[in-house]
Amino acid sequence: MPLSNLYGRLVTNLEIDETIKLDGLIAYSGIMTKGKQLTCRRCSSRLDLSESHLQGKRYYCTQCIILGRISSTTTLYTIPEPNLFTTWKKSPLTWDGQLTSQQEACANEVRQIFAKPAARHLLWAVTGAGKTEMLFKGIEAALMDNKRVCLASPRVDVCIELFPRLQAAFNGVDICLLHGKSTDPYKYTQLVVCTTHQLLRFQQAFDVMIVDEVDAFPYAQNKLLLQATIQATKKEGASLYLTATPSEELLREVRLNRLTVSYLPVRFHGHKLPEIKIVFEKSWEKKIKKGHLPKKLILRMNQWLKREDPFLIFVPKIWLLQPVMQAFKKKFPNLKGETVYSEDPDRLEKVKAIRSGETRYLITTTILERGVTFANLDVFVLGADDKTFSTAALVQIAGRVGRNVNRPYGDVIFLCSNYTVTLKKAAGQIKTMNRKARRLKV
Repeated sequence: MPLSNLYGRLVTNLEIDETIKLDGLIAYSGIMTKGKQLTCRRCSSRLDLSESHLQGKRYYCTQCIILGRISSTTTLYTIPEPNLFTTWKKSPLTWDGQLTSQQEACANEVRQIFAKPAARHLLWAVTGAGKTEMLFKGIEAALMDNKRVCLASPRVDVCIELFPRLQAAFNGVDICLLHGKSTDPYKYTQLVVCTTHQLLRFQQAFDVMIVDEVDAFPYAQNKLLLQATIQATKKEGASLYLTATPSEELLREVRLNRLTVSYLPVRFHGHKLPEIKIVFEKSWEKKIKKGHLPKKLILRMNQWLKREDPFLIFVPKIWLLQPVMQAFKKKFPNLKGETVYSEDPDRLEKVKAIRSGETRYLITTTILERGVTFANLDVFVLGADDKTFSTAALVQIAGRVGRNVNRPYGDVIFLCSNYTVTLKKAAGQIKTMNRKARRLKV
């Protein structure tokens, strides 16, 4: 293990290489004791003594155990972030694309934010607005200013999708990708892409912290991950939050002037967001249980079969995946498709298969509501009135459609039994964004 692997990191005594001399390293007890209060040094969680007890008056943290156990016998080592990076004599940005005038304005604001000490900013842009590309100039300036940059997301799929795009945009920059499914060892780099859980392994490491899909599960309203973001960012570091569907908490921060904001209601290709079409069919779930598809879905499928474009069918519950798939195979035996959900071990391969054209469709849970892009896509949501689907989730699902400049349109069909407030808000939010876009006259 090179010594640089401890720069801005929290590494346990079990992970320390025997070749590293411990003299000069900063050491912390894994579990800090203050009176009867025990706190995890890695994630700052206060421990419930009854749930965290081990033999011999020892304790462990139940909150961050997914990253490996921290106990009373654990020692955490670190070296303060020294920013020992290559001096860039010319720009590391190799992306040669063009931003629209609206994107350019947001990109300039982002670059200015990255230069301000302890700045906090929200980039509120519709799905398909090109948020990633709007980051490039800011990242470029930060790298050339010898700053360390992190782009974090709550979702593994989003990180996996972002990583090659950043590699292509900065093809001379060494980038580290960190997530729970990764098998590559950690290495010290100036640019890091990781899940928000992985931030728990860092301590005041980053001068620039970018959190993508900040409203997504499991990050939204998760105190552990919010703390991880704060812990991983230097005290004078800049923080940027990206979303198409900001939470009420974020909007409150804006109203209280604790958070500055940029807003972009236009997609990169200038076309409006595909609007939601709501169709009603009672007892659709009973039909699925009997091995039949809802009539409204069959009608839409007969239209989609006339072309060769891929489509996603969203369901509100995991248990519906197989019954819906069986009904699909019965009605459309020649169509090749798969089911996919968050714990599916083949999830990434299935996403690649529909993207490459090997399969035509995926029946999915909300795991594919955001962070993945498919060309020429249509979507159908079964049970869109189910409580599983939040307003943000429904807007994000609709946002999967029409992202390709050569096909900036597509079908967004929500099947339900009742017209709920959540559905009304989702449809209204998209219409509001389209009205704002029209006012820009693009």
